[in-house]
Amino acid sequence: MKPTDTELTLLRPLWQSRRLSAREIHDATEASTGWSFSSTRKTLDRMVDKELIAIEMVHGIKTFIPTTPKLSVLASLIGDFSKNILGSDQPLPAAAFVGSSLISEDEIDELEDLLKDLNEKDTQ
Repeated sequence: MKPTDTELTLLRPLWQSRRLSAREIHDATEASTGWSFSSTRKTLDRMVDKELIAIEMVHGIKTFIPTTPKLSVLASLIGDFSKNILGSDQPLPAAAFVGSSLISEDEIDELEDLLKDLNEKDTQ
């Protein structure tokens, strides 16, 4: 399942930290969402239902972890954008994301491989 824009906002800190509480996610995203804590919690609950994230209890504290690797989600979104918005049969090159705060230099090659794999599946 593809995340919405607001779900992506909540996934970003999870991808960076791997595991966070609802409060930590809210604190990391409040400036960009402007949401109350209860709105963040409701969105996290919907994301669990959609299996975008999972709940893990750690020392009695409910924490959230992403269920799909960041690069897999990004490759899928990039492929969809290229195909559905740009009308291109080829996804954008991963090099277009050099300098992104979300993707490290080391991840560019892996993203490029994922984009190639997606493109090959689409052409079969």
